[in-house]
Amino acid sequence: MSDRESLRLDFLKAAGLAEAPRRPLAGDASTRRYERLMPATGPTLMLMDQAPAAESPPCDPTWTPDQRRAAGWNAVARLSAGKIEAFAAVAAHLKALGLSAPELPALDAPNGLAVLEDFGDALFARVIADGADEAPLYLAAIEALATLHDAGDPPAVLSGPGGDWPMLTYDEIALQGGADLFVEWLPRLDARATFDAAIVADWREAWAPIVASGAGGASVMAHRDYHAENLIWLPERQGVARVGMIDFQDAVRAHPSWDLHSLLQDARRDVSPALETQALDRYFALRPGVDRAAFMADYAGLAALNQARIIGIFARLIARDGKPRYRQFLPRMWRHLNANLEQPALASVARWFDRNVPVEVRA
Repeated sequence: MSDRESLRLDFLKAAGLAEAPRRPLAGDASTRRYERLMPATGPTLMLMDQAPAAESPPCDPTWTPDQRRAAGWNAVARLSAGKIEAFAAVAAHLKALGLSAPELPALDAPNGLAVLEDFGDALFARVIADGADEAPLYLAAIEALATLHDAGDPPAVLSGPGGDWPMLTYDEIALQGGADLFVEWLPRLDARATFDAAIVADWREAWAPIVASGAGGASVMAHRDYHAENLIWLPERQGVARVGMIDFQDAVRAHPSWDLHSLLQDARRDVSPALETQALDRYFALRPGVDRAAFMADYAGLAALNQARIIGIFARLIARDGKPRYRQFLPRMWRHLNANLEQPALASVARWFDRNVPVEVRA
């Protein structure tokens, strides 16, 4: 028996769940693992297991840019490094706003273990694939986002059962660092794309206004991975609580468009232009004080940046990590990116792509 399994067994015993059968769930691109617990009485539960030493450290709020870069990717991007205390603190904040995040009946933050409320398997993507009308689900997700955004600037420090967690800003370093994954990893996947130092400098210059707008407009909590495979339909609940949220441990203070384009320009499933427009109309109806034209310029710019970031991540997963299944998502991401590059606010970025990325690569 591994030391990690011994920790899990001790934790489950202390939680009164030592005898509960355990069923592993399929993994994702992270270092976390989940198991469904099936106790003899009461509802099923989830075991979240995130080994504390599995990733580089998260960002200390006091670190300089150079210190962040030296500490590794989690500090640059302001990711939580999977810390259980981050999940617990964000969950507490979401629940305080009337949103649905899992309860945590047992927690061992130092060892990276938690027992979570089980929201079930009704992921939005799965429910829609089974024949449900997607529009009501997406509009409910928009209403949940509007509730989160109406709460305004989140506290600088969130408190949860695992301790305090800083609510950091998705700043220029994190945004540009994400975009730079594209120029770092696409050439390792596709030799038709080659970027020397001068081309990379031009890349950063082209993105600079968008990065500045994204960081300057950071004013709400962003889930940061808000899409149809991280939202669970809970129809027995009322209003915005019908949208069950998971995988929010990397939440940051960000521009309010971030979660919107993550949802409506999804990497993993198609959302029709008509539904995207309907959802955005609903968002602006719920938040009438927002300047729609200015917001949508930022929406297109940050969506394009995020799509470049995700293409870089998928290229890394394929080329470095040997996960070819992510190749199937690349054409959709290129379609999203190419469409956003047609917007006037992205003219300089579009010119960079025209000069440096062959059309046949962008498909």
